[in-house]
Amino acid sequence: MRSLHQIWKAEDIGKPTKVLLYKTLLQSIILYNSEIWTLKEHHKKNIRVFEISVLRKISGITKKDRRIKVDIMKKLLIEKDIIDFLKARTLTYFGHVNCMGNDRFPKMLFHDHTHGHRSVRSRRKPEKKWLDNIRDDCEDLNMSIIRPSRLTWNRNE
Repeated sequence: MRSLHQIWKAEDIGKPTKVLLYKTLLQSIILYNSEIWTLKEHHKKNIRVFEISVLRKISGITKKDRRIKVDIMKKLLIEKDIIDFLKARTLTYFGHVNCMGNDRFPKMLFHDHTHGHRSVRSRRKPEKKWLDNIRDDCEDLNMSIIRPSRLTWNRNE
């Protein structure tokens, strides 16, 4: 991010080009292997804060200008924020895992069908699992997890 400082400040590079650089360079690095992340709300907040700081630098808006994220995204013609993009990637990977054969390791781990010694879970609040994120993403889309599970078997839908 810091090495791109000169690019964000350059006046001879257009904002669409800077946004394209952000999407191809930074977003791909930030979201590398994000399909299998188990995100909590504070993780999402940290990612959003990073995204808005980059978008502010691209658009030349400082915190003193007191502009909200939605305005900055509209100005830069960005439709989805990074968390929505991450959710789409996660649900896509969920579809791939759901279509896999039952003998494949991702599918076994998804359904928690592993063999061996299981550690005893602590009495504190249960840890968030990947499937919990999938359920939350489905709730954001106003559907239960059963519908996307069925949709994965029909590629046209």
